[in-house]
Amino acid sequence: MVRVETDGRVRTLSFNRPDSKNAFTATAATELIEALDETADSDARAVVLTGDGDAFSAGGDIEAMAARDETPREAYDRVQSTLNALIERLLTIPIPVIAKVNGDAVGAGTNIVAACDFAYADADARFGEVFGNVGLIPDSGGTFILPALVGLRTAKELTMTGRIFDAEEAAEMDLINEAVESDALDDAVDEILATLAKKPTETLGLTKRGIHENIGRPFRDALDREAHLQVLAYGSEPHETGVNAFLNDERPDFR
Repeated sequence: MVRVETDGRVRTLSFNRPDSKNAFTATAATELIEALDETADSDARAVVLTGDGDAFSAGGDIEAMAARDETPREAYDRVQSTLNALIERLLTIPIPVIAKVNGDAVGAGTNIVAACDFAYADADARFGEVFGNVGLIPDSGGTFILPALVGLRTAKELTMTGRIFDAEEAAEMDLINEAVESDALDDAVDEILATLAKKPTETLGLTKRGIHENIGRPFRDALDREAHLQVLAYGSEPHETGVNAFLNDERPDFR
């Protein structure tokens, strides 16, 4: 259900159920978690997350929902080990994750895009917090990542109405970085990958960690956490490389 490809030091992970618009299942979540764990242990410097076919992900598989027969405790354990574990991996993997939204991304698909560090979407792609249509609340981080990106009032409007919106509006509300024509989507992702490749991956990982760990923290705790992470950066090879390059009037070569 998840196809893995490696091109140099970029790992592309693709939802691979095109016949169902890449409808999301527990199996897909587990496979994606495993792929992210393996990627974190590799020499990859970036991850691209996309979908096969003409959709990114149509959200949760409704047929799978209908077939479930589980206790509340079993449901809780399933959500924790699949959806929650996946979002945690996306937020904590110490390299940038770029969503290449090749088509519709609704429900869990919208919130997985929100959990990525960068997101570029086909201008024809659609988004929507459609959980309420099947009597569910937003999951996959939708109750805290979405408000952090688009603001509290907009998040309430999207999740409570469940309306579908296009990529241009998604960009305007900061859910994605940019909406581009379909024939320019690969170029947009390649451009950000090229930019990130020139940056120190270790430093990007610490930056990502600081931003995500400080969501919702009281400001004094956030500043304290920031200081701890900066101390780690002070002792890193990228810091030494950058300082030496500056002093020698050279362009830093981060490896």
